[in-house]
Amino acid sequence: MATVRAWLERRDPVPPEALVAHVIQALGGDADLSQQETASHCLAAAERLLESLLDLRRTGRDSALDLLTADALATYAFEHDAAVPAQLDAHASESMRRIAALGARYESAEGVA
Repeated sequence: MATVRAWLERRDPVPPEALVAHVIQALGGDADLSQQETASHCLAAAERLLESLLDLRRTGRDSALDLLTADALATYAFEHDAAVPAQLDAHASESMRRIAALGARYESAEGVA
């Protein structure tokens, strides 16, 4: 079975080793699931990672690798979806909604309008 991990390892150009390791770590057990749902797994991992960083209020330079990992996960999700354009619009809309909701939740928790 082709897995999310295998799909990621075939990316060209090859991303830095540390970034791939961090992406695989963020995916957790989802890395070994079928590559068919790569976009969903990558977006879920990006969302979990961002939520964790926001919970810890870690959004500065000290979290650069985590922020880059979240960005890479989102990019990989859309790269995977590009192979099936019919899914791209729906996934993009859902992703924007979920990430925006995450940001809005933390803005309101901080008392920012």
